[in-house]
Amino acid sequence: MEQLVNVIPLSSELPIYIAIDLSIAIALLFAIRWLSGVLNKVDVNHELGERDNFAFGVSVAGRMIALTIVLSAVVGRHVGLGYDVAALSMLTFGALGIVLVRIGRFAHDKLVLNQLDKDEMIGEKNVSVGLVDAASAIASAIITKSIIEWADGNDLHAFVAIVTGAIVVLAVLLIATRIYEYRFAEKNQNSSFQKTLCKGQIALAIQHSGNLIGIAIAVSATSKVLAYEPEAYVTNVTGWLFVGICMAIVLMMLTSICKRVVLAGVQWRSEVSLQHNIGIASIEAVLAIGIALLFSNIFVFG
Repeated sequence: MEQLVNVIPLSSELPIYIAIDLSIAIALLFAIRWLSGVLNKVDVNHELGERDNFAFGVSVAGRMIALTIVLSAVVGRHVGLGYDVAALSMLTFGALGIVLVRIGRFAHDKLVLNQLDKDEMIGEKNVSVGLVDAASAIASAIITKSIIEWADGNDLHAFVAIVTGAIVVLAVLLIATRIYEYRFAEKNQNSSFQKTLCKGQIALAIQHSGNLIGIAIAVSATSKVLAYEPEAYVTNVTGWLFVGICMAIVLMMLTSICKRVVLAGVQWRSEVSLQHNIGIASIEAVLAIGIALLFSNIFVFG
């Protein structure tokens, strides 16, 4: 009888490597939870369980998924190289991921969302700001993951490429946010995008979160078209910046066209900005992410 299931032969040591990676990942997730309280000078249990601060929970959840996205680029890469190597690699990249997410959030607060105090808004249970904070962390992690996979290796050159990739992340999020702010002001009588978020406009936050994550997915496709040169530090960064920004602009144009087709007959701009229509905002967010997935996968077969 022919074999009904053909399974790829797996190493007998694989369960041990899985246990090592998952144990370290869970410990790092707990570290994120703990650091969220220390760095924000709040009691996490009190915020989540007693104050029912949904904004804080959403923000922490965004940082957690961001960390797992970064770690997914490392899990399994060192199977067969020794348990100590696998553990050290997970710890190193995990710590690096936490640091990069933290630096990215700090820079995002000071440069991108520079018109509001994000921690204060989240402390006041502003879910809109919490959503955007989580989305920016996830977007940063998506680009960072692609850079880690692109700069294959554990040497100094790879670490330089990964760390300097933070410049790419910040530049992309800054340019994308400024473009959306300009378009928002143009269509809403020069209203401030950031001040509208402060008012708790959840629909706008969902729409913008989808845009950020979609752009990050599109930018991550840069790893498929850009050659990695270990010692060409400046060229690597400028290459990611140029190609990544081009990818982001192309995605914006494709998403705009898609919205006009899929949401034909619906005043989708005013529905989100004026009517606070969460349903329309969710569709817009999904379209941005969906088009980005389709767009980025084209380069796999290039």
